[in-house]
Amino acid sequence: MNVTIIGGGLSGLATAFAIQQGARRLGLEINLTILEKQRRAGGKIRSEKIGGYLCEWGPNGFLDSKPATLDLCRDAGLGGDLLPSSDAARRRFIFSDGRLQRVPDSAGGFFRSQLVSWPGKCRLVAELLVPRRADGADETLAEFVRRRLGREALDQLVGPMASGIFAGDPESMSLRSCFPRIYELEQQYGGLIRAMLRLARRKRAEIRAGKVVSGAAGPGGILTSFAGGIQQLTDGLSRHLEGCLRLGIDVEAIIPEKQGFVLQCRDGQVCRTRIVVAALPAMDLALQLEKSVPAMTALLQQIPYAPLQVACFGYRKNAVPRELDGFGYLAARRSGLNSLGTLWSSSIFPQRAPDGHVLLRTMFGGATRPDAAQISAEDVQRCVREDLARTLGITKAPDFVRIIRHEAAIPQYVAGHGARLRALEAAAGRYPGLFLAGNAFFGVGLNDCVARANRVAARVLEALQNTR
Repeated sequence: MNVTIIGGGLSGLATAFAIQQGARRLGLEINLTILEKQRRAGGKIRSEKIGGYLCEWGPNGFLDSKPATLDLCRDAGLGGDLLPSSDAARRRFIFSDGRLQRVPDSAGGFFRSQLVSWPGKCRLVAELLVPRRADGADETLAEFVRRRLGREALDQLVGPMASGIFAGDPESMSLRSCFPRIYELEQQYGGLIRAMLRLARRKRAEIRAGKVVSGAAGPGGILTSFAGGIQQLTDGLSRHLEGCLRLGIDVEAIIPEKQGFVLQCRDGQVCRTRIVVAALPAMDLALQLEKSVPAMTALLQQIPYAPLQVACFGYRKNAVPRELDGFGYLAARRSGLNSLGTLWSSSIFPQRAPDGHVLLRTMFGGATRPDAAQISAEDVQRCVREDLARTLGITKAPDFVRIIRHEAAIPQYVAGHGARLRALEAAAGRYPGLFLAGNAFFGVGLNDCVARANRVAARVLEALQNTR
């Protein structure tokens, strides 16, 4: 039975690995192929080491609070290479009112913090009085936060978080698709503060009963990577799948037929397969289905992507006036910075910079700056240097510069995303054997991609068993 995965990024590799392992357990004989148009696997996951600096093109790790990715690492033989971030990475900052302000990690710290004014703090507490929204509307993140927490919370706290995770614009982001847990908390408990109090009370009771061990990781978990960068994960998966990977194969069209699909490639190759897993960007899949399934193409074209340029700057430690004792900072919505924020990469993980040096990684662009990909590397470098002078007091030129351009970096789950997904799944369901994976649909994070890969793999294995 032929199973073909289009796209050799993390989603495609993780789906293929799960199918491969599952088929072995079930005794299924399959012919598994991964078609990737680039000459390397991994997609946007790429860890580049230059002169002792380690630059991440895409994500720089994953949170260890979700077991699926940890299980994947262990199953791929990489468990012993996992590298947790430093304790300093728990400290995060927001640049606001002309200075870096630490994000409070407790209720007491929040009320002592000057990140939000006293009127803004009072408005946050008044969230207890805000009724639950019961009409089922797909609010934008900005609409939800202004309704429940106030404008200042949006500008100072939630807006920077949205730009840090999604490079997104909260005015257009779908709350239910981007932060489904927050939507669920309002629906279940009537409000966010009520939810926090109830959940904290429940956790204390579970700790007293010995059901939960309290740890220092916090609810988000610990950011985790590898000594050689997050590319070690995709490289490890690629080794397991070496016989299945076909690089430099660009699929031009997916054409459903009675029993499976025909894949037409740009080099003239034609492949027939019973099952197709599409694990590639939405706009690429839209082109492949344009002639055969135009209804899906129209929906896929409604998923926009944010452009991003990543600026990696290396400095001697003595060129940085401030101690880099944290994860980094994000920019408040009205901070006046050119960039979204800067990660202090060499403080998050060891050996990201040569001895006596530091590595900073700045994100430039995002959904609020749709022209970002067209800006020259020289102008990006100038804008980032201006920002680092304001935020960290760095006046010297960097010793090392690497600018990485992503014209389509992160898919944006804009309002209505959930309805589009339901329509896409329904349309794909008319063609048995067509499955959707990748970060364009059910979560942009690394953990989300692995969880989706496992779900898709389970559905593929079920389909294979049913056709034996």
